Amino acid sequence: MPATTSATPSAPLWPAPTATGPVTATVRLPGSKSVTNRALLLAALADGPGVVRQALRSRDADLMVSALRALGASLVASGETAAGVDWHVTPGPIRGGVSIDAGLAGTVMRFVPPMAALADGPVSFDGDPHARKRPMGPILDALRSLGARVDNDALPFTIRGPLTGGEVTLDASGSSQFVSGLLLTAARFEKGITIRHVGPPVPSQPHIEMSVEMLRAAGVTVDAGERDVWRVEPGPIAARDMTVEPDLSNAAPFLAAALVTGGTVTIPAWPVRTTQAGDALRDLLAAMGATVTRPAADSGTDSGTVSGTADLTVTSTAEIRGLDADLHEVGELTPTIAALAALATTPSRIRGVSHLRGHETDRLAALATEINRLGGDCEETDDGLVIRPRALHGGVFRSYDDHRMATAGAVLGLRVPGVEVENIATTAKTLPEFAQMWTAMLEAK
Repeated sequence: MPATTSATPSAPLWPAPTATGPVTATVRLPGSKSVTNRALLLAALADGPGVVRQALRSRDADLMVSALRALGASLVASGETAAGVDWHVTPGPIRGGVSIDAGLAGTVMRFVPPMAALADGPVSFDGDPHARKRPMGPILDALRSLGARVDNDALPFTIRGPLTGGEVTLDASGSSQFVSGLLLTAARFEKGITIRHVGPPVPSQPHIEMSVEMLRAAGVTVDAGERDVWRVEPGPIAARDMTVEPDLSNAAPFLAAALVTGGTVTIPAWPVRTTQAGDALRDLLAAMGATVTRPAADSGTDSGTVSGTADLTVTSTAEIRGLDADLHEVGELTPTIAALAALATTPSRIRGVSHLRGHETDRLAALATEINRLGGDCEETDDGLVIRPRALHGGVFRSYDDHRMATAGAVLGLRVPGVEVENIATTAKTLPEFAQMWTAMLEAK
């Protein structure tokens, strides 16, 4: 169930602006959270100093910075702008005897423990209250089987090395982060690692591909040629400078605004080649009635690094078609697609996303509850949602402290007067200036 079903909102309400006409705007996005936090961790494990340029500055990214500093790395910020910040990272001996706050950041609670298992003493982890409900068992059991000692199966927990690596089998069907978390530090394990997934399909495979490509770009040997098996050879992680791509998943609500209002929204510097899940928006929004254009550009060469880019533009006539889509690989887009489906003229079915029940909140239950609270017709299934056309009305749209729930409420508010989104500030998890950017988009000429 969602984090709260109380009739009284638990945080301030934000009156979601209703569009008075077609939106016509260019929206520049800060860096990808997924790329930023992987890049920072790899830089802290590298064989020398490096720079992560145009990194996202958000709560999740700040929690990663704090965790890496606690473990002994030096991270110094420079050149901070609206586009991001440059982090100058100098690795240091990995130290124990420290505590790490994971907040609600899955990348912190799942990527940092393998690094912490290399520390010279115990490292304690905790996070926000709902973080204690997020699945952690598979990666913690994997670390135990590799030699670490862990005193709990969820937050809070304390981990102690030594950890030498080797072979491990786990069920990563609950989150691709279980695999990525092991991959990112594995080159520093004495024996490297061989990971075998056994169970239902791993969701969000593009995120694992992102981890693999970023490791290879840092000189790490990774064999991902066998299905559900990943091998990382021990060796150095090369220090390097890189520039982070814009966050394509954070483009979702802004591009959705073009469909809702019959307008045009452009996202500059969309990478031609990327492993980000948000790239699937091009096909998903086209299936719902949008026209999506992107001029040709030179092909990129390095996942996570700005190389070949082109402006992406979405235009629409304001008629939204329903769709039947398996979002297993791109589940983070589900809240925005569900919001569009609630405004569509034909029914929609979203499939393959049962793993969203273990995210910041149970996103399937939360979406069904909040869409129906506004008068919609949204039904949970075992692995997704069925959403049927029905006129919506204003009301409170609860976010459950989930940034993507909050932005979904903003999308609905574009067409439905009187929507009030609870705790819009939770968008700071990945997009700290969301409310200001949303208003600027609506005011653009």
